[in-house]
Amino acid sequence: MKNVLILGATSDMAQSMAKKFAAEGWSLSLAARNMDSLEPVASDLRVRSSAEIQAMEFDAVDFSNHKNFYESLEIKPDVVVCVFGYMGDQLLARTDLDEVCRTIDVNYTGAVSILNVVAEDFEKRGQGTIVGISSVAGDRGRQSNYIYGSAKAGFTAYLSGLRNRLAKTGVHVMTVKPGFCRTKMTESLELPAALTAEPEQVANAVFRGLEKQRNTVYTLWMWRWIMLVIRHIPEAIFKKMGM
Repeated sequence: MKNVLILGATSDMAQSMAKKFAAEGWSLSLAARNMDSLEPVASDLRVRSSAEIQAMEFDAVDFSNHKNFYESLEIKPDVVVCVFGYMGDQLLARTDLDEVCRTIDVNYTGAVSILNVVAEDFEKRGQGTIVGISSVAGDRGRQSNYIYGSAKAGFTAYLSGLRNRLAKTGVHVMTVKPGFCRTKMTESLELPAALTAEPEQVANAVFRGLEKQRNTVYTLWMWRWIMLVIRHIPEAIFKKMGM
């Protein structure tokens, strides 16, 4: 039975992924910062499926403990999915360095810290898949969320470089770029229905991408073309658009 380690397992997106992997017969290692929130998720999955499920504490910004966390795993995973993230307050981040640092540390530094550890293990084993949940926000900086977007842009570039490095070792790296997704993190936003994915749709796209060894997956699929257009808008025009 293959095992998937899901980092940030309490988010809506992560829970949908956990359900999908469990339904496909995988065992699950679920990790999150808040064990009080994680245990009910794990218990619900145990009731819903026959999958072997472990729940463990993991803090994305406890960088010094990431190596110990991974080495302590009783079951070394075949797939690691890095889902955790933080959509900071852009207006606050203009003047509050703590908000800037939290946004960057969770979305970029924490992800790089733990995935560096995973990559070393996978490379030695000559197998494994790393899935990083980035965002379309990293495809081009926009005034509405450029602190968050810059952290995701860095994460996307990191995953691309890691994929390039590990390509000949038997290890695959997949970048997932969701657009709008209906989750607790976006519940206060008015999102266009036609462009907004449900967490289950993201989970299904991730699993299909994993099976087909995709390098980059956009969810929903049309975001690939939307962002292609946005990336090619001339800067002289783009800076006047108020995006």
